[in-house]
Amino acid sequence: MNGSEGTTIVTQTTPLPERMVEFAEWQRRMNEAIVGVPGFLRQAVIPPHPPTQVDWVILQHFADRDAAVAWLHSPLRAERLAEAQPLILGRDDVHLVAGEAVEAPPAPVSLVISTQVKPGQEAAFRAWERRMTAAQARAPGFQGYRLEPPIPGLQEDWLAVVTFATEADLKAWLASTERARLLTEAEGFTQEFHTRIARTGFEHWFDFGRAQAGQVSAWKQNMIVLLLLYPVVFLFGSFVQAPWLMGRLGLPFPVALFLGNVVSVLLLNGLVPWASKRFGWWLRPVQPRLTLLGTALLLALYGVMIFGFTHLP
Repeated sequence: MNGSEGTTIVTQTTPLPERMVEFAEWQRRMNEAIVGVPGFLRQAVIPPHPPTQVDWVILQHFADRDAAVAWLHSPLRAERLAEAQPLILGRDDVHLVAGEAVEAPPAPVSLVISTQVKPGQEAAFRAWERRMTAAQARAPGFQGYRLEPPIPGLQEDWLAVVTFATEADLKAWLASTERARLLTEAEGFTQEFHTRIARTGFEHWFDFGRAQAGQVSAWKQNMIVLLLLYPVVFLFGSFVQAPWLMGRLGLPFPVALFLGNVVSVLLLNGLVPWASKRFGWWLRPVQPRLTLLGTALLLALYGVMIFGFTHLP
């Protein structure tokens, strides 16, 4: 199936805590290796978000299923995975999903469910799955659900992704008696069942919609973030952190700095989407002339802020 939205390889992996630095270096090499693969479009690496998400989620988006399958079976990927085996705990979860998978549209939290169905019990599983779908759709905070069937010779289990508005909503559904009852019903026709939780990263800051966005270059995203992070950090540090948190309240510098970072992240979640829409003409793949114009504008804004902050009384 070669859909216009392409195919995403969703990988969830858990590095050993003591090998995290080596895993990050391995991930960098994997990123470099996949760039030149035919049909590869873009990748998102979502780090852990404890305690809800303890593993890494890697989304590799390809133009079509054939290109994604070719990468899964490629000797280059096999070589890289062999290098990673001493660095990870347990086995990776790898699935093919039509379209942009968990990355877009973004959801605060997604539950990825893998189920192996006993041979000949597919009809019973589908009937049960319809009951499960109806039940979770009634749960508070439910946002969406999708089910991907097995791919013979490549993916033997059924993959479901259910999304909720908040972690609290998801936890409430996971602990519900109705879900527990339905899982008990499924024991007769399922061989294996396990779940993992995946949160989206900050890609939603730059979300223009899948059809028209294209790939947003990382250096452009970084420039937009810097444009807003610099004044937030400077102003908070000058007018709140130093005089109030450290001065009047007497908080130690590490504590005051941590509070400043919390405020910065909260503000950027609103400011970056606002700015990215206004710089959409520059963030999207554009002509070289517009790229130069937007870059020059941002550099000028940097200069204005530095000049202005330098001359504050």
